[in-house]
Amino acid sequence: MNAEITKPLAVVTGASSGIGAATARALSDLGHPLLLLARRVTRLEALGLPDTLARAVDVTDAEAVSAAVREAEARYGPTDLIVNNAGVMLLGEVAKQPADEWQRMLDVNVTGLLNGVRAVLPGMVGRGRGTVVNVSSVAGRKSYPNHTVYSGTKFAVHGLSESLREEVAPHGVRVITIAPGAVETELLSHTTDETAKADYQAFKDAVGVLTPQDVAAAITYAYQQPQRVNLREIVLAATAQAA
Repeated sequence: MNAEITKPLAVVTGASSGIGAATARALSDLGHPLLLLARRVTRLEALGLPDTLARAVDVTDAEAVSAAVREAEARYGPTDLIVNNAGVMLLGEVAKQPADEWQRMLDVNVTGLLNGVRAVLPGMVGRGRGTVVNVSSVAGRKSYPNHTVYSGTKFAVHGLSESLREEVAPHGVRVITIAPGAVETELLSHTTDETAKADYQAFKDAVGVLTPQDVAAAITYAYQQPQRVNLREIVLAATAQAA
């Protein structure tokens, strides 16, 4: 471990672009050593952040997530923060949408998030401190057209986060849910339903959406509060996004 590092280790999943990359930069600027996880490791390395371990990991692979965390902790010390940001958004009507798209969203958005939690939580509980940030969506609080399965996964994130918070609060560990509205990221590009994609893009163009940096600022603000203070949920959206 670098003797000059004074801040604890932070882990960010889905860190190769969008909210994850912006959060990695923000945490690095605050002096934190980082473990960055994503399937596109070259993008992680291209961020050029100091004191950073970048690993090509799919969050649906529980052992790969845990192995990367063990490697980073051996280098930088215990994990104090994990930002479970990795996610996929595949819009479409259930009657028309391929079932493998449902499964991919469930695997990444729910099981992948839990894999991140499991990799760091026992250590946090044992040390009596730590912060779990789960990136959800306003679609985890209300429904939207073409969002049925995606919304279901994000409702799951809200529910499991709140229950987890109750489990670990007596151990001094915080669980924070970040629920952004529309953000200018690559998420929409994964949608295969061209009509749903066009409709959502038109909506984004009309309201002027959040930037990844806006969401990263909310995450770092919540994390920087004293450990005794837990901002349980932050919902943020562009001012013009009424719903």
